[in-house]
Amino acid sequence: MKQGAITTAPIQYFPLSALYLSDMNPRQDVDADRIDQLADSIVAVGLLQNLAGLADEAGHVGIVAGGRRLRALIRAFEKHADLLDRRPELAEIPVRLAPDEATARAWASVENAAREDLHPADEIRAYGRMAETGSDVPAIARVFAVTEAHVYRRLALAALPVPILDALKAGEITLEAAKCFTVAQDEALALDVLDRMRGQDVSVHRLKQLLQPEAIRDTDRRAVYVGLDAYEGAGGPITRDLFANEVFLGDSALLDQLFAEKLAMDAEAIGHGWKWVETSTESWISYDLTSKLDRIYRVEGDLTEEQAERYDELSELAAAEALGEEGQAELDALETLARGDFTDAQRDHAGLFVFVDSRGELTVQAAYIRAEDREAAIAAEVLTGHAARSRDGSTADAAPKSPISNALRDDLGWVAQGARQNAALRDPELLIDLLAYQLSHGLAWRKPFGLATEDVPNWPTTEAEGYALDDRLTANPPRDMYGKDLAKSFRAFRSKGAEHVRGELVRMLAAHYRGGSDELAALIDKETKPAIREVWTPTAANFFSRVGGPYLNDLWCDLLDLAADHPTATSFAKLKKGEKAAKLETLFSDADTRKALGITEAQEARIAAWLPEGMA
Repeated sequence: MKQGAITTAPIQYFPLSALYLSDMNPRQDVDADRIDQLADSIVAVGLLQNLAGLADEAGHVGIVAGGRRLRALIRAFEKHADLLDRRPELAEIPVRLAPDEATARAWASVENAAREDLHPADEIRAYGRMAETGSDVPAIARVFAVTEAHVYRRLALAALPVPILDALKAGEITLEAAKCFTVAQDEALALDVLDRMRGQDVSVHRLKQLLQPEAIRDTDRRAVYVGLDAYEGAGGPITRDLFANEVFLGDSALLDQLFAEKLAMDAEAIGHGWKWVETSTESWISYDLTSKLDRIYRVEGDLTEEQAERYDELSELAAAEALGEEGQAELDALETLARGDFTDAQRDHAGLFVFVDSRGELTVQAAYIRAEDREAAIAAEVLTGHAARSRDGSTADAAPKSPISNALRDDLGWVAQGARQNAALRDPELLIDLLAYQLSHGLAWRKPFGLATEDVPNWPTTEAEGYALDDRLTANPPRDMYGKDLAKSFRAFRSKGAEHVRGELVRMLAAHYRGGSDELAALIDKETKPAIREVWTPTAANFFSRVGGPYLNDLWCDLLDLAADHPTATSFAKLKKGEKAAKLETLFSDADTRKALGITEAQEARIAAWLPEGMA
């Protein structure tokens, strides 16, 4: 049955009540929201295309093509009781009648299978023309039966230079690439980039970089700290990408100025009462700078026995997410009390460093005493004990040299450390908890155990393409504890219970497992029975596109038991490499494809177990 046969059949008119959805219509299930949109379109511009159906013995007509339009007509009458006053032509619906059931069935297949959506470039231009003639977004959405959000995005594309839409229509760029051009502020640059990228495989990220070489993303730490409202309020230009929900800031000099002004203002407020405060525009404070200073710490607070018990009780509730606002406020107050504070004397002799970290958060690093303030700090007993000794081993007030040599001091320190280790043996659970805490938190140089860990790579450059590990290996990496109170953090960690601690220990040990010797790795494999195909499936991106065409030809023949001159093998060999890679990916991932190819049980098992050589 040719498509033209549909248009030569007679059209008759029927009241909507005489029409129903035929079982032959392939569109039995539809999206209710899309039907609502199509109903609004019919109300706005009428029924632009007739229905097609087969009359039954009762004089009613089963609609075989146009099932969405039929539902939309019903919905339009439901929503608008006065619809016939607005659209009197809808009193009778045009239906092209099939002469027999065979023809109706053919129409049902052809009308739906032969549907071709409007090319995106044509749709974009159509929306643009309606907007130019005064139609607003809701009106355009009703006419085309789409969402208003879709119209807004298409109108953003309609504003692109004509050559870019021409390139989209000609297939020289993809729709995703065209979307990137909406962030360009310079038309000449945009057209230059268009010419340079024709025929090139340019990623969306790279394309946006080319179109806005000086732009700064709103995720930049300076932008996060300053805030978009403040930047825009100061006259800073902003470009919003409607398609990727991204924002780009165009004036880096203004952003730097606002960043410096806000940092200076915040530092002045934070530094009140301290001898000095110093800011840095970097996202860290250099160790070369702090290593020349003496570090002092806040005086820890003491909780009463009753407060300590209450703290533990509230911590357990917090771990169980059963702590209300009042309980959280009480817990915060106890934590503040336990953490303690710097004394007025410490503030009189020391200062702070203030900076904005990589996440855009204002950070204070405290507290330090400068070399010129050491003597006064020692006299005020702000610097005491070992900290009060000068860097050449003498005291600041030139006291007599200690009779304890550095070597002896080291020995005594090791003895004290041994005593701590001896005592720790009495509490194995504490040691296990502490190990789990260290592994799952980024403690840097402050780690409690003299153990070093190293990353054991387990993530390919193709990211998660065809690859899926247990969430415990991919979620919740070691937390960054820079500048955090470790004692408070460890107490909260332990309060979550033994099961949580053991889970953290297990997942972090698994993440650092690398096998050891061949014999040991074989023993572990025998116990755990690893299965690579359980977590990895070859795809075009992660394997097939990264090997040569002859390799793919041989693999296709091996998997399907084909001779090199078999028609299925020779037709595969004629494909482009990308097409071969896609075809093999489908073979591995799609059961329907394997069924269509008549895969045997033996071949199915071979495909399910196949691994590249050397991977086992």
